[in-house]
Amino acid sequence: MKSAIRASKKSERYFVEIAWGAEYTERMTQSITWLQDEIADRMLQKLDIVKLDAKAVLLIPEFPGEYFSVLKKRFPGARVDGLYEEDVSSITSMRTKLFQLWQRVFKGAHRSPLKDYLRTGKLALSDSSVDLIFCDLLLQDLPDPPHFLQECWRVLREGGLLTFSYLGPDTGKELRALEVGTLKLKNLASPWDMHDMGDALLGERFSDPVMDMEYLHLDYESDDLLLADADALKLLQMKPTHALGKGFLPQKLTLEVVYGHAWVIGKHLAKAQDSVAYIDINQIGRKTR
Repeated sequence: MKSAIRASKKSERYFVEIAWGAEYTERMTQSITWLQDEIADRMLQKLDIVKLDAKAVLLIPEFPGEYFSVLKKRFPGARVDGLYEEDVSSITSMRTKLFQLWQRVFKGAHRSPLKDYLRTGKLALSDSSVDLIFCDLLLQDLPDPPHFLQECWRVLREGGLLTFSYLGPDTGKELRALEVGTLKLKNLASPWDMHDMGDALLGERFSDPVMDMEYLHLDYESDDLLLADADALKLLQMKPTHALGKGFLPQKLTLEVVYGHAWVIGKHLAKAQDSVAYIDINQIGRKTR
């Protein structure tokens, strides 16, 4: 991997230019765990400026990677719940499996397949039960992100934090610029830019959302590697049925990675209607001397 060529990063609060780039000779796994681990590392770096004493962390999705040990060091003693992807659970290291067993036995940690949420639309956790939700490269594959945000709000405690990353609408823009022909492309399930997500967070009662974005530029040595990654990223309706013409593919792929976090504050308030928030009468205390 060669580092640092060019990328751009935008924020609703500021504008910054940064650099990053890479060349790859190996394909991603079907579940893009390599990319998830790289992005998880960047998400954890962003948490360095956040003050949060998390006693319970929810990973969505939970996947094997170096980030796992970093997260444990960042929040020692925390219960770690997870929604795992079944197709990658078999490659989890023995050390991680032992930690998960210890968590389940001594911390009461809960793990369930991600497919259960996708089927039911419910996170298998009780209300106000976690302090941090760490959601890495998932939102672009969800057909109903606002409902997911509602579920995150439900299971987060007062003062809890949702931090996430997802692929934005410019992902794979080189492929979308081609004359499609035999290359069948599809849109991301949720092609939201960071402004869309910021608005959605406010609409679901999250507080102080912070959004930023960067472009990651991947360069490839062969069409097969590029198509394998595009398939893993769910950009293809189907793989080409026969070889594409030489020079048809661009030998590069842009990923728009959107990052964000937002807080849960004021859970006792009902959802605002007509710009007015309503408070439960039981939350009103009488001032005493």
